[in-house]
Amino acid sequence: MFDLDKWQEIFTTIRQNKLRTFLTGFSVGWGIFMLIILLGSGQGIFNGVESMFNDDAINSIWIRPGQTTMEYKGFKSGRRVKLYNEDYDYLLNTYEGIDRATARDWVWGVNVSYKSEYGSYGVRGCHPGHEYLEKTQMLSGRYLNDIDIQESRKVAVIGKLVQQDLFGKNSAIGEYINISGIPFKIVGVSDDVGSQWEQRSIYIPVSTSQGVFDGGSNEFDMMMVSTGDLSLMETMDLASNIERDLKERLVVDPRDQRGLNIRNNNEEFANIVNVINGMRIFIWVIGIFTIIAGVVGVSNIMMIIVKERTKEIGVRKALGATPLSIVSLILQESIFITTLSGYIGLMLGIGLLEVVNNLMPEGTPFFKNPEVDINVAIYATLLLIVAGSLAGFFPARKAASIKPIVALRDE
Repeated sequence: MFDLDKWQEIFTTIRQNKLRTFLTGFSVGWGIFMLIILLGSGQGIFNGVESMFNDDAINSIWIRPGQTTMEYKGFKSGRRVKLYNEDYDYLLNTYEGIDRATARDWVWGVNVSYKSEYGSYGVRGCHPGHEYLEKTQMLSGRYLNDIDIQESRKVAVIGKLVQQDLFGKNSAIGEYINISGIPFKIVGVSDDVGSQWEQRSIYIPVSTSQGVFDGGSNEFDMMMVSTGDLSLMETMDLASNIERDLKERLVVDPRDQRGLNIRNNNEEFANIVNVINGMRIFIWVIGIFTIIAGVVGVSNIMMIIVKERTKEIGVRKALGATPLSIVSLILQESIFITTLSGYIGLMLGIGLLEVVNNLMPEGTPFFKNPEVDINVAIYATLLLIVAGSLAGFFPARKAASIKPIVALRDE
């Protein structure tokens, strides 16, 4: 039941003790504010790192040739290592853990046009598995298929920004674009969650890029393979075996880290997740200690409040007030202040995260969309309110149990 007189008394007490009220509220609000900022920042770091991996399949191994730095089996250092179609076939036929695979052949120095529209875009020769390994999303049409590779068809899948540049709002499916004067039929329009570079790329069959733009060469620039449902340890073993066997096949010293680069996305992502989980634990520890500091602050101030109001409590008891009514009055005041302060701290923390998110430049690495689970924040606020109330309950109960004559003599 709403007691207007009690609330008027509470507000009168607050107005008469502004500093005390501010200190009590600040302890609560600051604790919740810092917890929100810490949790939101930690989630922003996790979102940023995760978005960096969203561009490519996490369960994948990337193989890039480099330049040797050591002499090996009669070959001098400084030799450029090359990958060929036979190496791609060897990879698929040798390892059972490979789920999907693609080679990638860059086509450099080409101009792309459609009627009177021109543009400069990245052109990649690849296999159908490239769609999965790059997490490509088809907006219309289809991706490259095995028949395109076998017949070296002059077909292309263009990124959505290529379509916007060359075709505007018109459909590009079935139209022909010229790549360095050679017509390619558009069979699909794709999107990619990565950078705009991916959305401005054009994909053609690797056999076509080798035959048309590489003078019939069977060389390509890199390989990518997916590891399916293999465990982390299995992918690490697979990557190690691939590195060992390919280095032997390509005549690269096993100790030469620059002759052949093997990147295991499974292992890299697991390592980063472990680091982030460690950061999350650290953030929670700091947040919990911040909450504890708020509870201590509230409890100390509640003890001061009860001490200051001992004589008042004696007068109330002398006039017939029950211990329960005295304790409930003090706790009601405490709960009101801590609830209001906790809400203010919660809103300020969420508001600051929103401001940071809106002012942050797009594409900022390692930090994206800082957010916090609102349920966690509310539970933390309730916990602080309950803890602060309990901290004040015991001294209030003790003071309420003192005989009126003793309370009135208290100095």
